Amino acid sequence: MCEATQNQKKVVLVTGASRGIGKAVAERFAREGYAVALHYNTGKAEAEAAVQKLTSAGYTAMAVQADVRDSAQVQQMVDTVSHALGNIGILINNAGIAQQKLFTDITDEEWHNMFAVHVDGTFYCTRAVLPVMIRQKQGCIVNISSMWGQVGGSCEVHYSAAKGAIQAMTKALAKEVGPSGVRVNCVAPGVIQTEMNKLLDAETLEALREDTPLEMLGTAEHVADLVYFLCSEQATFITGQIMGINGGMVI
Repeated sequence: MCEATQNQKKVVLVTGASRGIGKAVAERFAREGYAVALHYNTGKAEAEAAVQKLTSAGYTAMAVQADVRDSAQVQQMVDTVSHALGNIGILINNAGIAQQKLFTDITDEEWHNMFAVHVDGTFYCTRAVLPVMIRQKQGCIVNISSMWGQVGGSCEVHYSAAKGAIQAMTKALAKEVGPSGVRVNCVAPGVIQTEMNKLLDAETLEALREDTPLEMLGTAEHVADLVYFLCSEQATFITGQIMGINGGMVI
């Protein structure tokens, strides 16, 4: 199963954990007694500050750097975490980027980079941790997608396409590794109050709030709670699912 035991801490790797959803997810698992590796690419100071906060509170955490677009760096990251904390039993693929741009203005480089971070990154990280999970006949993988991967977002075609690919990857892999005791699920957040959405002006955010049936915006902690649930004993019969957390915006 996937929860930490009193005798041995489960090891969790969270990508893109220097801020936002990834940071909230890492903090949630740490508070529940897991040993947590917070991945970052460029946000070294933020990741190390988050780790310092957790370790000062008595939790087990470490920061680890890698560009998830590079398979060699990803493998080195996984090796580093495994050596320091133990085998990775839970992987949260959260690393991502965002961009709003007219479809006809998207450059080749922007298109490829969007897929490299989201799709290639998810593939590389998952491929690196799966062999141990399969050998141990247990493991949990949660991929962070977006509601735009479900319904598409205007001026975010490349982002929507990449997030949609992650959802398809989730479903296919869940079927493949289910017999090996590994569960794979996907969380598709709606509008969440994070650094990524600070690019939106107050008027746009208010319009999005009004368009949400619950008339509120989500928080990183809302997402972290769902991610933790999917890796808990309460979710042992859940795999291959796309779990929306969007206040009712996508039903």
